[in-house]
This record gives sequence, structure tokens and C-alpha cells, in this order.
Amino acid sequence: MASLLDPAARGRVILVGAGPGDPGLLTVRAVEALKAADVVVHDGLIDPRVLDIAPASAQRISVAKQRARHTLPQEGINALIVAHVRLGQVVVRLKGGDPFIFGRGGEEVEAVRAAGLPVEVIPGVSAALGCAAEAMLPLTHRDHSSAVSFVAGQCKGLADQDWSGLAGQGRTLVIYMGLATATDIADKLMADGVAPDMPVAVLERGTLSGSRAMKTLLADLGPMVARETVKSPGIIVVGEVVELSDATDKLARWARIAESVA
Repeated sequence: MASLLDPAARGRVILVGAGPGDPGLLTVRAVEALKAADVVVHDGLIDPRVLDIAPASAQRISVAKQRARHTLPQEGINALIVAHVRLGQVVVRLKGGDPFIFGRGGEEVEAVRAAGLPVEVIPGVSAALGCAAEAMLPLTHRDHSSAVSFVAGQCKGLADQDWSGLAGQGRTLVIYMGLATATDIADKLMADGVAPDMPVAVLERGTLSGSRAMKTLLADLGPMVARETVKSPGIIVVGEVVELSDATDKLARWARIAESVA
């Protein structure tokens, strides 16, 4: 099948990963797709400079979501995309990070296919990779970590998730959407046997202006997020590799940490 970026092809969907924020991290193929767009259906955290790549005539539709408050439910987004494609338009569904890593890209592909319409996916730099690179934080390292796992800090509630064995010595755990539940996440990991003094990093607004990279110990994760008034978007990295990063040490005194887990 010919590429959906063929300018002669009308009425199709291109799911595009916008990366962690910095427009310089877009792929060449993502830029090509944006330039071909008639409609851009985009997440709320997309940098305006990325949206500016699309033609001035292209319609821009925000489907921004916030925790516990979606301006448009996923079913509505799916229907919106399908409706525009049926008008013969090139619809770029622009998603932060990578569409297939906690981006509901799989659900949207299913919806478009179910409608009998063509769809292409252009991957993006996931937030974990982009933010970690900015902080000089290797997610794997021959001396410190031979495995890395990605989990969602809100998906279906923490109680429904089994993270046993995902964090600890020689392993790295990356937690998306976990800032609001940082204290619960730390408690969950420590209950699973992860040491309270395991290094953790919080990467806030990675690759965007005002980004911060902070590190502390697992037992101090929730208190640090509160002390530093960390805001979304952000990811949490748990593992020995955190010690290799350029993240600023926000470690409270051990006595304070001991109080938080008492």
C-alpha cells in the first residue's frame, strides 16, 4: 500500500507523535504529515510551535484532557476524527510523546479501522526517552540497570496494578502520570520490597521551557513533589541510574524521610 503521505491520497488519518515538547525532537516524517494536514486534532500540551508547522488554512481542534476532566471523551474524539476523514480531509491526530505509549493511539487506530478508513502511525520520541536524555539520565546502563519498564500512575487505579519486580536493584521503573499519586506510588513500591533509599527522579516539563529535573530517595518522593510544587507534565524514574543524572539533589535530611515512612 502506498504511504498515506502521498499528496494524491485524500481522506485518511495520520497519527503523529509530537515528542516530549521541544519541536526540534519531531521526526522528519512528522513534519511532512503536519504540512499535509487539512485538520489537526491535538492534545492540550502540544507546543504552539509544533502546531504552526501545519498550513495556516488547516483547522486546529484541541481535545485537551486533564486529570479527571476530559473536554471530549475518547469515543467523541474517535467520532470526530472519522467524521472529518469521511469529508475527504487529511486528519493529523497529533499526540504528545509517542501515540502507542499511554497515548490511546491503539484505541484510535481501532476506531478508524472499524470505520473502514485508512490510517498510518508516525512514532514520536516518548516522554521517558526525551526527558531522561535532557537530564542525562540513562534508563539502562551496563553497570546499573539491564531492564526498564513503563507504567501509568493513574491507569485503572494503583490497586489494580501489579508492579512486583519492576523496580529494584538492576532495574529501572518509569512512571507516567504519577505526580498526583506520588505518595501512594512510593508506599506501593516500598510495600513490594523496594528500599526506601532507592534513588528517584522527577522530571518536570522535560524539554520545555521551565523544565526541572530533581532527585531524592523513594521515601521522600511524595513530600518532595509537594515541597517543590511540581506540576504536570512530569514523569518519575525509580532506579540506581538516577544517581548518574544531572538532576538537582532535592533530598531532605534522613530524619525527615524517616518521619514520612514512620
